[in-house]
Amino acid sequence: MKLVIAVVQDQDASPLMDALVDRGFRATKLATTGGFLRQGNTTLLIGVEDERADDVVEVVRSICRSRSQVISPISAVGRSVESYVGQPVEVPVGGATIFVLDVSRFEKV
Repeated sequence: MKLVIAVVQDQDASPLMDALVDRGFRATKLATTGGFLRQGNTTLLIGVEDERADDVVEVVRSICRSRSQVISPISAVGRSVESYVGQPVEVPVGGATIFVLDVSRFEKV
């Protein structure tokens, strides 16, 4: 058994959940916050048989696309002056971070 952990942008979470359910996968959805942009994202926990893990990853890839976003300057309060960004900056956001882990034991009670 595998545990697929997919961290996705909030705007991709609903379409991804729909696509997973349509293909017979179950997922647990957790609201999380990213460290870089400090924006909401969603972490999905998906338990699957070993041979279906690649199918889950393909569904995530098909839904979660990288896009660009312009972010406002980050306040220097509580940060070093070297890390202050004075001009709006375009950064890539979206896509997904996917972990596939071996599960040694699974119980549903």
